[in-house]
Amino acid sequence: MTVPRPEENGSATFSSLRVPTFRLFWWSGVYSYLGVQMQFLLRGLLAWDLTERESGLGVVYLAFGMGLLIFTPVGGVLADRWPKRSLLVFGQGIIALAAAGMGLAAVSGNARFWMLMVASLIQGAMFGLIGPARVSTSAELVGRAQLGNAISLTSMSMSLTRLFAPAAAGVLAGVATIGIGGAYLVAAVFSVVSTLLTARLPRLEPSNPSQQRPLDEIRDGLRYVRGKPELRRLILTTTIAIMVGFNYVAFLPALVEGQMGLSESHVGFLTTASAAGAVLITAFVASRADGPNAQMLLVYCGIAFGIGVIAFGLAPNYLAALLIIVVLGFATNGFMVLTSSRSMVISDDSYHGRVQSLMQLAWAGFGIAAAPLGAAAEIIGLRLTIVIMGVATVVVVGLYGISLVNTAVQTTE
Repeated sequence: MTVPRPEENGSATFSSLRVPTFRLFWWSGVYSYLGVQMQFLLRGLLAWDLTERESGLGVVYLAFGMGLLIFTPVGGVLADRWPKRSLLVFGQGIIALAAAGMGLAAVSGNARFWMLMVASLIQGAMFGLIGPARVSTSAELVGRAQLGNAISLTSMSMSLTRLFAPAAAGVLAGVATIGIGGAYLVAAVFSVVSTLLTARLPRLEPSNPSQQRPLDEIRDGLRYVRGKPELRRLILTTTIAIMVGFNYVAFLPALVEGQMGLSESHVGFLTTASAAGAVLITAFVASRADGPNAQMLLVYCGIAFGIGVIAFGLAPNYLAALLIIVVLGFATNGFMVLTSSRSMVISDDSYHGRVQSLMQLAWAGFGIAAAPLGAAAEIIGLRLTIVIMGVATVVVVGLYGISLVNTAVQTTE
């Protein structure tokens, strides 16, 4: 496959989209993220409607996180030894079926909290299964020279859908004739379209597939990461920051509906405001993710991410929260894009799937941490819990930044 160079494309920001197969992959991601973003909001809305408790929200995301935790290592191994197209089609198809099942249950008035937990568990498992393959597919389609750009544009597709998908989900959920169940069915349709587009990709055979047993491959991946200090620190920092800091999104329904007394639509618009900031930073990062200053930009975005969570927890009203979350989305997405691209750059091709499976465990941690954080919110208060989450994020990213500076000093001595 001949991959055009950025300077041949006329635009460094969108250079990867000149590769036809990556463009198809990008569009499949757009439809996938439309369904994902709608379900992310709908899951919280339905959990709140069924329980009206912060701990109820937390338990649903815990189920999602457990699915991720169990299947992400498996997904990393499979991404390094199976054709990625088959893996992506299977996982995306199961996600569509789970969304359709939950939608039918809600439409018929038979939705129960345990059903929501099962659907969350299944979807978390499928995200774990296909997540490493999605990231490593970007590298395979465009090559290392445009790796950061491709990951940035993939993230941009997710951010663009967040501009309107959550708000649309909130609006649809608030319409009596559609409701949460109807919105779930719309999300399922988007997932089906994504599955059909993904099926048109090349087979994406693995490079140098291992013949070891899966458990041995997982151990081999862990040994590989332990032997690379920068990669080890990056994975640890990303896991803690996402696990703790990003959990502010799990409690949006509790903050907006429970404490501010507003509607589902307001929750959706708040998520849209976050996406607006994410789109801005992704366009900026896309042309810089492969540059020499990407590491420090990563640290700046991470610290701003933590500060934004603190400010969000202290927001006195909805308008203030709306303004803060734009900046928060800006910083959060920049941090996630740069950590993902950096982890790919500093790891070997044959380990991409397993490295990305470890990076994706941050999202498993996000779901698992939601339950104890939800319980803490009921004990010490929701706003104080969010502030503590932000402080923890600032500390862990700051320590990572210090380690980078110390490494640079030692290298020059």
